[in-house]
Amino acid sequence: MAKLHRYVIGQDAQGVSKVVDTRLSNAQHREGYYWRSTLWITQSYPPSTDADDLSAEVTAREPGPSGVIFRALEIAPDDPDPARHRSVMAEIHNAFDQSHMPSEADLRLHPGMHRTATVDFVTCVSGSVFLVTDTDEVLMTPGDTAIIRGNNHAWSNRSDTPCLLTVVLVNAADH
Repeated sequence: MAKLHRYVIGQDAQGVSKVVDTRLSNAQHREGYYWRSTLWITQSYPPSTDADDLSAEVTAREPGPSGVIFRALEIAPDDPDPARHRSVMAEIHNAFDQSHMPSEADLRLHPGMHRTATVDFVTCVSGSVFLVTDTDEVLMTPGDTAIIRGNNHAWSNRSDTPCLLTVVLVNAADH
């Protein structure tokens, strides 16, 4: 699991900037599949600069209407047992209140195939992972960024080490 630190900057009563929180809240994991932490969430756009930290409350994959989620996501190497991988990913989709459940055809492409009603900005921080779409696969390595605009996609880690991604999900008009 990734070692991350989160520093929330705010201000004191005199308007002087300072670190107001250093806790990494809302870490969730499924051993052998993923680890994630919601680093920040907003419930409206544009967000308020003095908004309370709501990240500890988030379990859903997607933000609410007009919302934004900033998350760290570590993806473990793919499960070598395809049936178990598919079963666990189905549990994860249900646990995260997946808005668009994958079809049988989607799951044949990859057990983690999913689609959200968001625009996602994803940057690979460490390791490597394949971004799988309906027709393509792209190997992402540190520094690579993907913009996913409400389309089917999955993450396939075919290495023997975890991959760390940072992800910003912005609620979007669904198509």
